[in-house]
Amino acid sequence: MTDIAEGRDIAVGIDPAGGWLLPLAWAADEAHRRNVRLRLVLAVPSPHDTEHVVDDTAQHNAVRQAGSDALEEAAVWARERHPGTELATVLRDGHPAPVLCGTSRHARMVVLGSRHLTRPEEIFSGCSVVLPVTAQAHCPVVVVGGSEGLAKAPPHLVVGVDGSEASKTAVAMAFQEAGLRGCELHAISVWQPPVFSFQNETAAVGAQRRMLTETAAGRAQEYPDVKLTHEVLTGHPVECLAEAAEHALALLVGRRGRGGYTGIRLGSVVHGLLHRAHCPVITVPSG
Repeated sequence: MTDIAEGRDIAVGIDPAGGWLLPLAWAADEAHRRNVRLRLVLAVPSPHDTEHVVDDTAQHNAVRQAGSDALEEAAVWARERHPGTELATVLRDGHPAPVLCGTSRHARMVVLGSRHLTRPEEIFSGCSVVLPVTAQAHCPVVVVGGSEGLAKAPPHLVVGVDGSEASKTAVAMAFQEAGLRGCELHAISVWQPPVFSFQNETAAVGAQRRMLTETAAGRAQEYPDVKLTHEVLTGHPVECLAEAAEHALALLVGRRGRGGYTGIRLGSVVHGLLHRAHCPVITVPSG
């Protein structure tokens, strides 16, 4: 097992229960594209029984060995996919969410798979990883679902824009990612009609369009080779963004603040997209 120094690599969480193939493929491709190190991280929870005198050393060692075996299997697969990419494996004692949040302090991005837990399971289950890591990570978090997705030509990314500082940070990253991939970028803003309002819809959509154009304008000058399109949609932000990104390489959204373990401050739109979107979702912390 290789314990590595702090660096700016791409980290991917390996689930010993399986399901790591798609997130690992995504992370390995990104590390190869950027020519940076790929770090495979697997956390082994400590024994739960602390009130009784029980010799659980053998059981814990067995669980740790199973984790080590899963980590090595994943490492072999990643090396075969990109033989030239530098790779390190890290086995830690602890619950996955806190371990991966700590990892995020020194990573370019953290890549996770999704078990698609129900919302009560996300909040109360020890298996919950996506929600707390997405809410607390210090770097962008990529959540790769359970299928390859149906990306269509021309290849493109989608970024959600609402005028907040968090979405401005997401736009900045979206341009970087589009430039790196040589793909198009679709900037989407969603106007959700209020239940009771005397505001003129045409004026409201026009203001939304101006905000969208102004937010993307500065970055577009920095990336003249990135083909950019703007669109203002009307409806619920989660549904509109998920549908707009159905065939995208990824969907980028900003995250406001740093929430607690339950992810209460994660934001309803981000939370909804983690359930609804079919493509990888990249959540970008503000600043």
